[in-house]
Amino acid sequence: MKVKVDRDELQKKLSDIQNIVEKKNTMPILNHFMLTAEKKGGYITATDLETALKEPIMLNVQEEGRMCIPARKLFEIAREMAGEIALESTDPQWLKVKCGKSHFRLACLSPDEFPAWPSLEASSETEEIEIDSLTLLDIIERTLYAAGEADTRYVLNGLLFHIMKGGVLNVIGTDGHRLALSQKSIGSGPKEEKKLIISRKSVAELRRFLNEEAKPVKLVMSKNHVLFVVDGIQFLTRLIEGTYPNYEQVLPSSNNKVVSVDRNLLAKSLRMVSIMSKERSNAVKVDIDSKNMTISASNPDLGEANDEIAVDYSGDAMTMAFNAKYLLDALNVMNAETVVFKLNEPLSPALIMEREKEDYKCVVMPMRL
Repeated sequence: MKVKVDRDELQKKLSDIQNIVEKKNTMPILNHFMLTAEKKGGYITATDLETALKEPIMLNVQEEGRMCIPARKLFEIAREMAGEIALESTDPQWLKVKCGKSHFRLACLSPDEFPAWPSLEASSETEEIEIDSLTLLDIIERTLYAAGEADTRYVLNGLLFHIMKGGVLNVIGTDGHRLALSQKSIGSGPKEEKKLIISRKSVAELRRFLNEEAKPVKLVMSKNHVLFVVDGIQFLTRLIEGTYPNYEQVLPSSNNKVVSVDRNLLAKSLRMVSIMSKERSNAVKVDIDSKNMTISASNPDLGEANDEIAVDYSGDAMTMAFNAKYLLDALNVMNAETVVFKLNEPLSPALIMEREKEDYKCVVMPMRL
């Protein structure tokens, strides 16, 4: 293989795969990426066996070939160089890297050892749909924070993509203490409804390729994998097996005590008062009456804090307690000036929504005082 590549192009593409290449040494091949150079174009491939990324790279190809190259080392080398970089090899074990008067010789692994890209052959079990990239990005931003991170119930460490036949997409994240649901119309849906559980890590990586410019994203769904294709980039991830909790049962239907409050004022108050809450629980007490919401926190080792903000509420006075971080996470992904809390009893789940909007719902479990 003999190619030349612009330093910025190489660094950008290697930056894209750094979170995917396996950092542990259990399988050294996963520290590497595959560089494929063909006259018709070049691309890089990286995988951690759960997620795989195939991305085009602009190469000046003098001799075709493929190499399995240590991802971190080449990234560090490219970062220190400027201009055009020459990559050359005469055997699969060694790669020469040249830029100006700088020369490196990198030990590589055999391309034949690199994990094969899973085949998603068209069949009765494979379906394609298309989603606008900005719609997908918005849904991910509004739900990813609520997914579990290291939950023993492994399905909670992912997002549920529930795609209805009518072209409605519900994406849900929950860690058992809170739940976020974002609903969007995506035009055309699958022949039969699909429920795909995609890992938190994979969704976080996918988000990086959904920039703030509207583009079509193709979803190819099979029994065990889902493939996202955007801008020539192929992002493949293995689905989490298991049954996701019935999120529709979690959404409260009898919460008829409605509190309207300014979103920014509430967020500021929560941030301020939670300074004095216990670090592990972030617990704040919330007292609501017909005109005001009083937020307070007490910590025997530090002291106490309280703040009062105006609300619109016509029910009986209530006292509840919440994890302030859970409320702030939900408020931070909302856009409306006014948010609505739909409440029932002090220990019943609270439903939080943007006023006059039904496409985003967040459920937060209260804490015991």
